[in-house]
Amino acid sequence: MAWFTRQKPPIDPDDNEKSVRTEGLWQKCDACGQIIWRKAVEENLHCCPKCGHHFRIGSRERLQQLFDGGVFTEHDTLMRSSNPLDFVDSKPYSQRLKDMETATGMADAVICGSGMLNQRKVEICAIELKFIGGSMGAVVGEKIALAIDRCLAERSPLIIVSASGGARMQEGAISLMQLAKLAAGLMQLDEAGIPYISVLTDPTTGGVTASFAMLGDLNIAEPNALIGFAGPRVIEQTIRQKLPDGFQRSEFLLEHGFLDAIVKRPELKNYISNALTFFLT
Repeated sequence: MAWFTRQKPPIDPDDNEKSVRTEGLWQKCDACGQIIWRKAVEENLHCCPKCGHHFRIGSRERLQQLFDGGVFTEHDTLMRSSNPLDFVDSKPYSQRLKDMETATGMADAVICGSGMLNQRKVEICAIELKFIGGSMGAVVGEKIALAIDRCLAERSPLIIVSASGGARMQEGAISLMQLAKLAAGLMQLDEAGIPYISVLTDPTTGGVTASFAMLGDLNIAEPNALIGFAGPRVIEQTIRQKLPDGFQRSEFLLEHGFLDAIVKRPELKNYISNALTFFLT
């Protein structure tokens, strides 16, 4: 019984410190289930080095990946949504906006910046999924419209990276008006011969898919991104049929002609650069 009566040595505080230091250094891949070194994921632009699964990333990090040196000039930072309909669901819309601003550090769901991509001046807008699901309200629509105006004035290409649940229901018809406004703005770019490249990431749905996300001169997507208008469950209940495997994933859309290309994230910057060279020569 010596093992029962034996006094245990005191816990070494240094050992606790060592165990704390290892926290957060590993993560589990959602696709292959492998435990992977977090730094290796970050160095691979948040793609699993084992299976290539693309983890979701924020809009600011997206811009840092695409702009040379991660340097860009952000525009229209003071624009904020109001509550024109006095909308209330589980909480007032105005309070939801304040909570989102506190949580994300953003005034609304898109960041628009200008800078250099492989030494070519471009305008890039990236939607933030964590801000009310990346939904498009009046501010998102207006910021992208202003980005289009800058492209027209400076004859610089436009790139929009989408990650959204669609139009923002809390703004009703005001949100839906952004679809037509942005379609008209993109037509001006087309008439001026200025390229617009749309990058669709996981997920891109609803009114965003129905407007600017599918109107690019080149529509490209990340692997296995969910892209569609209505959700698959709604479609199945409407048509009363079982949908094919992989329905609304980027590979399915490419096969059926809805996309021009699927590009892995580590290759995206150079792919866009080569495409712009093609458009502008």
